[in-house]
Amino acid sequence: MLTLIKDPRAIALLLAASLTILSNSLISPALPGIEARFAGEEDAALLTRLLVTAPSLMVAILAPFAGAMADRFGRRPQLLIGVALFAIAGTAGLYLPSLHYVLASRLLLGVSVAMIMTAQTALIGDYFSGQARGAFMGLQIAATNFGGLIFLVLAGWLAALSPLGPFVIYGIALVYLPVMLLALKRPGEAAAGPHHAVADGEAGWIATLALVVLLAGMCFVCFYLLPTQAPYFLATLGHPEPQAAGVLMGSMTLAGGIVSLFFARIRMRLGRAGTPALGFLFFASGFLLFSQASGLGLALVGSAFIGAGGGMLMPTFLGLAVEVAPAHRRGLAAGAITTSVFTGQFLSPFASTPLITSLGYPATFALTGGLLILLALVALAGLRPRRGAAAEPIQLAA
Repeated sequence: MLTLIKDPRAIALLLAASLTILSNSLISPALPGIEARFAGEEDAALLTRLLVTAPSLMVAILAPFAGAMADRFGRRPQLLIGVALFAIAGTAGLYLPSLHYVLASRLLLGVSVAMIMTAQTALIGDYFSGQARGAFMGLQIAATNFGGLIFLVLAGWLAALSPLGPFVIYGIALVYLPVMLLALKRPGEAAAGPHHAVADGEAGWIATLALVVLLAGMCFVCFYLLPTQAPYFLATLGHPEPQAAGVLMGSMTLAGGIVSLFFARIRMRLGRAGTPALGFLFFASGFLLFSQASGLGLALVGSAFIGAGGGMLMPTFLGLAVEVAPAHRRGLAAGAITTSVFTGQFLSPFASTPLITSLGYPATFALTGGLLILLALVALAGLRPRRGAAAEPIQLAA
């Protein structure tokens, strides 16, 4: 991990990853103030809430196309253009005169995130391999978790000063851009250069990728039960105060960041099938604890288990996408994973709300835990390396 921290390419890619976590929740603390600012506009309440979900919807739709573009026209140029667009679209809320225009800028922000995520993930596959790639994936999730905590606290402070304050944070992309320009190799020097054979990648990689896409989508349908339902669930436990939900989310984020730091070691010991299986079992344990919770204490333990599972699963999904796909299709593979993740986020409330209405929170959480145990078995059986597949060398790409 120390070797990665000294690698300027790793630093640049970590900075790119840290931008993507800002796309949705960063403006959440300012939503009441934004709604009040544009209260005179028609449907202000609905449009304000759409500001949070609009980027996710665009990422889910456009990620496959962004991935294909990265393969066709180059990952480095797409990443740099995406970062510049992120700064422009993200800060647009500071000066746009209408809530409809601000919503349009959020859709454009989703376009930039799709470009950044697909190109950045593909570049990880180009620059790193084997154990170094696994270590980077874990470091990336840790950095985004811890960075997200810092940025959200800052957003809350800025929102207290002005409802438009959090939009300033998106300008950090302009600070990151020169670092990426200098640190990332030019297309002809990158690891995805002409020396890569078109036929590389794992035999049957499409089937493996399809399974990873399915598992990632189901993972985030379940995972987003926490941020979308936690405040209402905690209210049934006698903790309606916003601070309780914040502590719950903080517990999850902290646990995920800590576990992801050890992802490379876990992956070496458990392999590519055992690692996600354990991650799903941690997820299941968290939801089963939720189903038995009668107070905040057990709920906090459950959220930590869910965060720990996420610390194993997200780097696994991203790593497998670039591991099994041929080098010239890594952008497409990254786009497929990105789409599945954001589609799962978007669909989660539609799946969970009817269950909660009809069954209640404990039964819904118990059913979710059972589904996650089933997904653990699917991952364990379906993600085993194919016989005869060559082991990937443990090295950094030149």
